[in-house]
Amino acid sequence: MNQIICTVDIVLLTLHEGVLKVALLKRDREPFKGVNALPGGFIHSNEDSDVQDAALRVLKEKTGIDAPYLEQLASFSGPARDPRGWSVSIAHYALVSFDVINSAAHPDIKLVSVDRPSSLPFDHRSILETAVSRLRSKSQYSSLPCYLTGETFTLPQLQRVYEFLMGEALNKVSFRRKITEMDMLEAIPGQFETAGAHRPAQLYRLKKIFRQQLQLLDRGL
Repeated sequence: MNQIICTVDIVLLTLHEGVLKVALLKRDREPFKGVNALPGGFIHSNEDSDVQDAALRVLKEKTGIDAPYLEQLASFSGPARDPRGWSVSIAHYALVSFDVINSAAHPDIKLVSVDRPSSLPFDHRSILETAVSRLRSKSQYSSLPCYLTGETFTLPQLQRVYEFLMGEALNKVSFRRKITEMDMLEAIPGQFETAGAHRPAQLYRLKKIFRQQLQLLDRGL
């Protein structure tokens, strides 16, 4: 009996110039050597304590990034997804700000719009589409979009990220009320951002307790 191939694949997403993008890397071995693909790798049974540990390790090894947010997405399996044989991939998705990728990531990472990805190997296109759908769905009622901002941000900047992911304009007063109810942000004393003729805007960041967990809010922003 042939051994089942067991891997993790990571959909690493970021927001750059108003476009949601995914990080791809050229495969360094067959099958599909030289083709851009999602970062992925084998699970190491003697090293990884669970699949999330494996995903964090693979992401760090392949991209140089410690993701502030990583979530298990779904399992993709079958005899046809990998030419090497029957395989299962436990896919995850990770969110980072563009600053993180720009400053610390692997130099060979290619950022591509999630709406216009090149031809992807295996079933990576399906994995990517599932991740984007999950992100946009969860953005309606959670703190997830905060992980696509930088370490610090203004409330207008944060609102624009929510609006982009949700595909609709949000009422400023309602948005700020919901953010206040979530109690997930802290103002950074004495730090403001100046934008043109407008008065300086207070800079915020996620409270420490929320930097490694997802905070939910009521629907209806």
